[in-house]
Amino acid sequence: MDYSLHFVLLAALLLMLLLTSPALATGITVATVDGDITPVTAEYLKKSLRDSTQRGDSLVIIELDTPGGLESSMRGIIKELLASPVPVALFVAPSGARAGSAGAIITLAADIAAMAPGTNIGAAHPVTFGELPDKIMAEKMLNDSAAYAEGIAARRGRNPGVAVKMVRESISLPADKALSQGVIDLIARDRGDLLRQLEGKTVRRDGKEFPLHLAGAEVTVRPMSSVQSIMEVVSDPDIAYILMIIGVLGLLAELANPGMIIPGVVGGISLILALFGFELLPVNFAGLLLILLAICFLLAEIKIVSHGMLTIAGIVSLIFGSLILYDDSDPALRVSWSVIAVAAGALVGFSLLAVSRVIKAHKIKPTTGREGLLGEIGRALTEMTPEGKVFVRGEYWDARCDHSVGRGDRIMVTGVEGMQLTVKRFS
Repeated sequence: MDYSLHFVLLAALLLMLLLTSPALATGITVATVDGDITPVTAEYLKKSLRDSTQRGDSLVIIELDTPGGLESSMRGIIKELLASPVPVALFVAPSGARAGSAGAIITLAADIAAMAPGTNIGAAHPVTFGELPDKIMAEKMLNDSAAYAEGIAARRGRNPGVAVKMVRESISLPADKALSQGVIDLIARDRGDLLRQLEGKTVRRDGKEFPLHLAGAEVTVRPMSSVQSIMEVVSDPDIAYILMIIGVLGLLAELANPGMIIPGVVGGISLILALFGFELLPVNFAGLLLILLAICFLLAEIKIVSHGMLTIAGIVSLIFGSLILYDDSDPALRVSWSVIAVAAGALVGFSLLAVSRVIKAHKIKPTTGREGLLGEIGRALTEMTPEGKVFVRGEYWDARCDHSVGRGDRIMVTGVEGMQLTVKRFS
């Protein structure tokens, strides 16, 4: 018997089994985005994708719920999605979530796009706040955004016509219509349902097909690190704005009352965090200068009698500065009206409090110096015809009186001339 032939046949059979058997599942990474698309979000997803590549994961799931965000961050995320060696499934979830504006384009860029029931996607029309662009510039922005969305959709085999309508007409689709119109690939109730539907599904990339074998794969949820979480909170447009207002009020309170310590410490920390947040956001310095000008107007109201004109100018400057503080096309990146109203009320309240303190201080009767002697009650030490000696507030004074005052009579100070008091009889 030729055992060598049997050995060759056995080796060939094993090789065929290895080549035809499905790849063993490794791991699945889950990243979550709940909020605006910011530079922090982009860095978090970038690190998640690259770490997943190093671990050799089978799939990355991005669970998304966002109203939109920075265009620059969106484009950075899409570059990472398109370049990722690991297939990416973007899941708009849970029910009630949305993939709005920048989130809609990111969804189109994923290998697999899925949505939970009760979610929606779209409304990606570029919007500007503050200084409005001219007609030509606005048309250029719109055309650029539409072409970008169309190209991303075409590359992933999705409906480019609907992608363009999301940008040009701001349409928004619920999950069932997004599926029927070829915007997404499937609808899943939750993460478990998503994985069940993806088992055995083929991902097509650059003309090649890659089957997904996810059964038995370990699912690992990788949230943001503590530092990234803090950065994300600070980079929220409303939070950064509030921190700036708190910082300014704290420092003003410390300058007005040196030695209080706590307002100065809180104000300093808040201002540093606000500046850190502004570093991550597209701050319009014209808006920032208008806010600082508003604070100067409110401070000037304390020193200058303007009958409220400086306060009105400060409020107007604060509102306009707040509205154009962030220079971006997405409505999610702007200060909300409620926050502006609270900030304006806080600054005006501080200004009115300071003005009332100044007025009250002016009304307080002096207790030191010559002015402090006026109205004081004393006693005549000698007869005054018309001059003599008096004892007032623990001190001996030369005094004069326009009428006769006897020794021991009570007197009241009515004036101070040099080192001599003018008094009158007090009964």
